[in-house]
Amino acid sequence: LKQGQSKAAPAIARCLFATQTAATPASQNVVIVDGVRLPFAMASTIYEDEMAVDLQRLAFKGLMDKTAMDRNDIDYVISGTVIQEVKTSNIAREAAINAGLPNSIGGHTVSMACISSSAAICAAADKIRAGHASAVIAGGVETFSDVPIRLTRPMRQKLITLPKAMKRGGAMGAVKHMMGLRLKDAMGLETPAIANYTTGEVMGVSSDRLSAKFGVSRDDQDSFTVRSHTTAAQAHADGFYNGEVVPYKGSIEENGIKGDSTFESVQKLKPAFVKPHGTHTAANSSFLTDGASASLV
Repeated sequence: LKQGQSKAAPAIARCLFATQTAATPASQNVVIVDGVRLPFAMASTIYEDEMAVDLQRLAFKGLMDKTAMDRNDIDYVISGTVIQEVKTSNIAREAAINAGLPNSIGGHTVSMACISSSAAICAAADKIRAGHASAVIAGGVETFSDVPIRLTRPMRQKLITLPKAMKRGGAMGAVKHMMGLRLKDAMGLETPAIANYTTGEVMGVSSDRLSAKFGVSRDDQDSFTVRSHTTAAQAHADGFYNGEVVPYKGSIEENGIKGDSTFESVQKLKPAFVKPHGTHTAANSSFLTDGASASLV
């Protein structure tokens, strides 16, 4: 779902190329038959009332409608996602069932940061290579409009053990049990961070450092940004995405595309991650995106 995701294409190509080996029967060569996606939208806009499973369901259904594939011919479903909703931890399976696929079809979910959907495609190819499937739906979904926000760990621990305290001491036992919580623990919230758990480093910082390492200048990034937005806007105007983008409520408009972007306007923004001398800004970095895709492998 991100501007730089095209860099994953060589990895996908290597994955699929690897299927065509001497040990693989010709009938088991893996191909991507077709694919669709929902309109990509800025977070907390058109999809703010949808769960991630709903977006993946719409993408799956759009793919089945487009390909006219018999639902009973699908052997397996794989989805890639990052921020997982607890209620739909295996989002591939939940979305498939709600899209009308038979509940006898298995499915699992993978997570590998921004290439999660690419990892899903590679996993689908591996399943076909191994002879465990002939037709697999591989998809990807993300929503930043409905992320799981948790209570603090001390508060969670208190609430988990609260029923026992009430059983022993009733209402007064519950009150005593909850006493001792610090205000920040009782009132605080934990929101998902776009950061590596081990290092604490956010993706923008990592990418900014890599740009410096490989000599990708601020001008290079801003020029590419303007090109991306203007060509995407032109592609929509020319109808290039018709048939690829599944309409949402009758529209395939993507509100993150800024067709009027200019090099001069983009250059005005200050570094967003590595300050004050970084090269990544709010303009040349990917915005937080909601959307979903699906492909038939």
